[in-house]
Amino acid sequence: MGAGVIHKQGRGRRSRRTRSQPMAEINVTPFVDVMLVLLIIFMVAAPLLTVGVPVELPKTAANPLPGEQEEPLTVTVTADGRVMIQTTETALDQLVPKLRAIAVERASDRVYLRADGSIPYETVVQVMGALNAGGFADIGLVTDIGGPSLGGQDG
Repeated sequence: MGAGVIHKQGRGRRSRRTRSQPMAEINVTPFVDVMLVLLIIFMVAAPLLTVGVPVELPKTAANPLPGEQEEPLTVTVTADGRVMIQTTETALDQLVPKLRAIAVERASDRVYLRADGSIPYETVVQVMGALNAGGFADIGLVTDIGGPSLGGQDG
């Protein structure tokens, strides 16, 4: 895969011996092949790394929040009223103690709240209160883009 030796044979009577010179070229084709395969693997795997529970998010015209260094904590309220921390279902009475335990281990107090658009607003506010009581003061509500804007035009 790397360097080799080039054998040259001289012409004429006197030079019957072979001369050896090191080959100064590196074969990069296997390296490029491996890099392209790794690139394809990461391009396919990257969208699969997002954690989520399928919910029908409400639409809004707001801009998305900037990205973070730490993987964000996501709390989801499904259409049937179940509360999920990341992908683990949690009872409402156990939500605050679990959030306090998670808050101790995390550097950021940011949490994303995903709530199905069909659940009552009261449930969303109760979960937001539990998030605040659990030690998370920076709560971001997750929505889909494309909803109506304040100017009355659909976005």
